[in-house]
Amino acid sequence: MVQTANERLADEAVRHAIDLDRYGVGVIRRLITILNRADADLFAQLTAALERLPPESYTVERLEALLSSVRLLNKQAYDEMGRELGVQLRDLADYEAGYQNQLFTNVLPAQVSFASVSVEQVYTAAMSRPFQGRLLSEWAQSIEADRMIRIRDAVRMGYVEGQTTSQIVQRIRGTRARGYEDGIIEIDRRHARAVVQTALSHMAGVTRDRFYDANGDLIKAVKWLSTLDSRTSEGCRIRDGKEYTVDTHKPIGHQIPWGAGPGRLHWNCRSASTPVLKSWREMGFDADEMDAGTRAALDGQVPADTTFAEWIKRQSAARQDDILGPTRGALLRRGGLTLDRFYSDKGRYLTLEELRQRDAEAFRRAGL
Repeated sequence: MVQTANERLADEAVRHAIDLDRYGVGVIRRLITILNRADADLFAQLTAALERLPPESYTVERLEALLSSVRLLNKQAYDEMGRELGVQLRDLADYEAGYQNQLFTNVLPAQVSFASVSVEQVYTAAMSRPFQGRLLSEWAQSIEADRMIRIRDAVRMGYVEGQTTSQIVQRIRGTRARGYEDGIIEIDRRHARAVVQTALSHMAGVTRDRFYDANGDLIKAVKWLSTLDSRTSEGCRIRDGKEYTVDTHKPIGHQIPWGAGPGRLHWNCRSASTPVLKSWREMGFDADEMDAGTRAALDGQVPADTTFAEWIKRQSAARQDDILGPTRGALLRRGGLTLDRFYSDKGRYLTLEELRQRDAEAFRRAGL
């Protein structure tokens, strides 16, 4: 059976959300690399500052003065990360606007015209709209300040507890053996990751919203799509499949509010949206203007609710392997494991070795 336009749009929305998530991982790696590179200089400065302040000479005032160079390096690192994120967000707005334009070109028949959106207007709108209560620039300043406060407080506590310079620095930065993930500032690195991922989702979401607004004469509703697995938040689960008005995002047939929208409802939100097109009659076309196949494609029907688990089963083996990896893809196809088994009870994606230990029988049956 040939897919309707709305079914094709919903199908592509799931695939596109996966691609955007992967894109976000790459951006986060590049930006965290900036912080990691700056940390070498920052902790060298911190070590030098602490060595100039023996315990018997310690005062809060002297410490604050000595940490000025560390504070400057910290600011420079976050400024550089912010500039790079701005470049990535502008590129994403350009890509997302082009993607939506191409998607509608591929899905809609030639008789139906639609509007494009200005990348500059989309970018400006997203940057001027808060997510999780703050503008992006405010989040960047907040992380920078919080990190410096954490460093300062750890130094003060180190002096009080009689720690050596190396002990204080190690407590803050962590150990090389553990990839510096055991230091107290790891929380700031995790926070930076969450801000970057949510900022990317925010930009993609605002771009979609603006595109849908510009084509409100063709779209009768916006449907919320959540990636339904063990990591999905309750807020996204309850909104999955719900419809909202295009312009004001008022609930249609239910009372669950739109909130900040898919991809922005909470930190690291993975939800997306798909437009529900009007039927050819609702668009104002006469039956004679479209052939039977086109009229069937533009029937205006809402696609049946689809979970990610159902969607991935319908995909080709190549796409399953691309998304899940060859081993997990083979397990899924051979019935060895269902999608939810790829995650721990806490929603963490299990490594292949963990999967083997946990589901040895399933691997054996699948011949892996």
